[in-house]
Amino acid sequence: MSGDDPQVLATLSVIAAAQADILLLQGIDSDAGGATAGALAGVLAERGLAYPHHLSLPVNSGVPTGHDIDGDGISTGPRDAHGYGWFTGQGGMMLLSRFPVEAVRDFSSFLWADLPDSSAALVTPDEALDVLRLHSVAAWDVAVLVNGRPFHILASHASTPVFDGPEDRNGLRNADELRFWSLYLDGWSPNGAAFSSPDFALMGTLNVDPERGEGQRETLRNLLAHRALQDPRPTRADGGTATADWTDPVPGDLRVDYILPSANLAVGAARVLWPDGTEPDDLGEAVETPSDHRLVFVDIDF
Repeated sequence: MSGDDPQVLATLSVIAAAQADILLLQGIDSDAGGATAGALAGVLAERGLAYPHHLSLPVNSGVPTGHDIDGDGISTGPRDAHGYGWFTGQGGMMLLSRFPVEAVRDFSSFLWADLPDSSAALVTPDEALDVLRLHSVAAWDVAVLVNGRPFHILASHASTPVFDGPEDRNGLRNADELRFWSLYLDGWSPNGAAFSSPDFALMGTLNVDPERGEGQRETLRNLLAHRALQDPRPTRADGGTATADWTDPVPGDLRVDYILPSANLAVGAARVLWPDGTEPDDLGEAVETPSDHRLVFVDIDF
């Protein structure tokens, strides 16, 4: 890190303002050796914010499938990768934690066609069905030891349900990425034992608003209403729930980023870090610089 990139500096300011114990970053490029995660943790430590434990696994964005997924006649474009990307690891996912990581289940290589009642065959070339992965970026079940007790982070970054055609390929894929978690919470497992932890939170960019915008909204609503989850509905200073600042009026500001704790947990404050003109030390500008998405945080009594 050069130390003078405005986006990086703003990201550091936002992370410092949040003071989170566990932080899931989205849209951050991944590298095979985890150098980015180590460098970021090091810079944060210099600022007095210690994240001694970090996780950065290979992601699907930019990884070639070898097939013409989007039907444009070539098989090497960014939309022909497992997840949109001009290079491997573009816009990946990273976990920073003050608590040790005990175990990780990585579902990122799970095939879309293998999901029960999958929509893959409706919108995927036949020759790619046994190759194309479900998750456009990544999906992890990360067990973190908090004071000796395991707390699971179900981490996800789902497809953007736009930039396709009338076949709604991205919308259908997004819906199946969300259904993956509903099925996982119901006891289905893509591999190994069924999920049984009582203490967890589903976190990530699900890329669908429950009321507005594109996407299979009913699938999202079903996930939000799942008996194993609770939705604390984090709010901005003005009381709104949008988490992404997009062009008005279309698509407009939408709620697409979520933290959904397990239903048994006691939840305190739940906020979206969105500038309202009262932030100290130019935090408002810092919040706007890293991304059009805003940081979401939830306090959990655990």
